[in-house]
Amino acid sequence: MSRRNPTSRTNRTDTEETEPVAHEQTAQQAAPVQDFRPRRAVVTGADSGIGRATAVRLAADGMDVGITYLHDREGAEATAEEVRGHGRKAAVRRLDLTELPGAADVIDALADDLGGLDVLVNCAGTGTATPFLDIDHATVREVLDVDLVGPFLCSQRAARVMIARGNGGRIVNITSVHEHQPRVGAAPYCAAKGGLGLLTQVMALELAEHGITVNAVAPGEIATPMTGQEDVDVRTERRPGIPVGRPGDAREVASVVAFLAGPESSYVTGASWAVDGGMLRMGPQAGSHLADDSWRRP
Repeated sequence: MSRRNPTSRTNRTDTEETEPVAHEQTAQQAAPVQDFRPRRAVVTGADSGIGRATAVRLAADGMDVGITYLHDREGAEATAEEVRGHGRKAAVRRLDLTELPGAADVIDALADDLGGLDVLVNCAGTGTATPFLDIDHATVREVLDVDLVGPFLCSQRAARVMIARGNGGRIVNITSVHEHQPRVGAAPYCAAKGGLGLLTQVMALELAEHGITVNAVAPGEIATPMTGQEDVDVRTERRPGIPVGRPGDAREVASVVAFLAGPESSYVTGASWAVDGGMLRMGPQAGSHLADDSWRRP
């Protein structure tokens, strides 16, 4: 029978003596979360739609904002002007998430432009409307790179900057209701958004000790260029298959992102926040395929 090592950490007395130190370390790790005051954010895909609304809202909340675009530099500069209109600094750079892994260098460059990085919002995205049997490998690869691998690598860069500064941080991944439920004709998009949702949870577990929270925001039908509804007044649009009866406005999504990016969300991590007017309660194709309100009555 082996003898117990008197210095072993399984010894009850040793454990009791070390517990206060462990508690002290935990308190020190949590401090950056409680003291978090974001001043610098990067929003990818901020030349229009949800990205633009988010960049402007974060500027209104007191943050300097790094803005990325793919093709629409004019749109990105317009977003930058709105950010500056709130008295905040704006930096603009092109980001092509099909050019991985090098594209993620843009996150480091924007962090340098802004003098640091407290918040990353992964908003750049793409999609398809092609049946599963007809879609080609190149399209699948592109959607997965832009909607999943790109946010993965950009988040790595951002998290490393945040950890090096030691002040905590926020990462918000814009997914979709199709993170949770499928849609016909959107196989790679659904696969990517579902993957990004689970990646969000893994990141939340691994980055929590550094004072970094990670959450997803899952929009439903939002009036943006991606849904063919740029500059639409959502109050004039009828959607019988969505419980609130209309599409969403990009600013409604931005308000949720702003909460998750701010100090008051310090105990929220690893969650997915649906901003969908109740669409997920109906099924993801109800908004586009239910033509009347007969479902509202038994």
